[in-house]
Amino acid sequence: MTSKKNGYLWGAIAGVSIATAAVAGARVGQPDSTLDRTMLLKTSTAPIFAPPPGAPLSFADIFEKVSPAVVSINVTSKVDASALRRQIPGLPFDIVPRGAPEGEDGDSEGGTTGRGQPRLPTQQSSGSGFFISADGYIVTNNHVVENAEEIKVVLKDERELEAVVVGRDEGTDLAVLKVKGSSFPFVNFENSAKPRVGDWVITVGNPFGLGGTATAGIISAYGRDIGETFVDYIQIDAPINRGNSGGPTFDVFGRVIGVNTAIFSPSGGSVGIGFAIPSDVADATTKALISGGKITRGYIGASIQNYTAEMADAQGLPGQKGAIVADLVPGGPSAKAGLTPGDVVVAVNGVTVKTSSELTREVAKARAGDTLSLEVLRDGKRRTVDIRSGVRPTEKELAANDNSGSPRSSGGASGPTVQLPAVLGLKLMPLDAAARTRLNIDAPLRGVVVDSVDQSSDAAQRGLRKNDVITQAGGRPVASASDFSAAVEAAKRSGRPSILIGVYRAGRTTFLPIKVSG
Repeated sequence: MTSKKNGYLWGAIAGVSIATAAVAGARVGQPDSTLDRTMLLKTSTAPIFAPPPGAPLSFADIFEKVSPAVVSINVTSKVDASALRRQIPGLPFDIVPRGAPEGEDGDSEGGTTGRGQPRLPTQQSSGSGFFISADGYIVTNNHVVENAEEIKVVLKDERELEAVVVGRDEGTDLAVLKVKGSSFPFVNFENSAKPRVGDWVITVGNPFGLGGTATAGIISAYGRDIGETFVDYIQIDAPINRGNSGGPTFDVFGRVIGVNTAIFSPSGGSVGIGFAIPSDVADATTKALISGGKITRGYIGASIQNYTAEMADAQGLPGQKGAIVADLVPGGPSAKAGLTPGDVVVAVNGVTVKTSSELTREVAKARAGDTLSLEVLRDGKRRTVDIRSGVRPTEKELAANDNSGSPRSSGGASGPTVQLPAVLGLKLMPLDAAARTRLNIDAPLRGVVVDSVDQSSDAAQRGLRKNDVITQAGGRPVASASDFSAAVEAAKRSGRPSILIGVYRAGRTTFLPIKVSG
């Protein structure tokens, strides 16, 4: 695995005979006259330290209860031909390993197809999963099985069963498998009670192919955003590693409160920070996959980013949060409804949004044809834009259409031009016909081209570079270097510390705050 509510009672885990087991079942922090709260118990000679109230003495009982429902998942998949290609610097061609030409089927030994053509090799990988029903439905991660040609599920009793994919959802990284049979041991999602930060959890899975591994820890945090769109993750400190993907996180009652999906790992191994998909998200998603095999989400056709504190200061809106619109899909729902780049979305259907992720999740709740009422800030004023939702494309379709290819970089000159003095460390050139050809920019885009950047400037520190196109400054379109200079001077006169600019690069626009003084 690599690498997205009510009160709660502690429960006893191990059945033990000593008196301290009486603490199990008591709510943490509540007095109980029947309990001896002395933390130091005396035996004949040596002191024995008892755990504080609520801490399990053992996880053995809970593991014995839930582990039969947890499975190891072994996957055979094709090796991506592009990943096998190698290029030696200085040679004008790629080297493809023998037996692995692009576009052919294959097996683990390479070899040839029935037509005598070489085959692609296959690779083996493993993950975890768990039964959610007696008739053989299994939950795991999408990334465990998305390229699978063959899936084998290994049960605790060492039976090996073939599995088929019922449905996958890239957005939440969840998948449902099915094996033939009945009377399988299964576990349930817990959606009514939510453990607190600091509560015990136990994970069971197949790390590094070591099936039936149990680890314990606590919930470290809720609502972690790790870059995935549709999930606020639970952070746990129970060790999880490669191969734990798709395995369950249990509370001390043996109920599933999360699906392990990612780790924070500079080294590639566990550093004690893992992330699980909350049970309510997993439950709703898997039920939808079982009933229809596919998840659909709302879509407005806009690229967005977080509206940061620096951006808000640059526009004279200190403390304002939301999501700023960077780009629109031509002919998409937002473009048709009149949303514009630079609009700051602060609410959807009356629900406040503070980040781009929150906006995406609110939009995703809509069905095709639903009307989404977006409250936006434009030129410092609030207004409402009603957008008719479409259907969100798959993540692969979105990636294929993000226009993020590198711009062409021919060395041809753009002809004689008039260049104004540097502003904020930026020397700017017109976006004329020659520049459009050189940078492969479609005609509708308007702006000025960055010709050079002073490396000591704040613009350089923010990442601006040669051939970027500035399309907006201070909330207004920029069509010339003079427009940009005027916007900077206006920001200075208003006493703002920075100016918000729109920067077009490699097919997409990003907004950046640039300091106007100091």
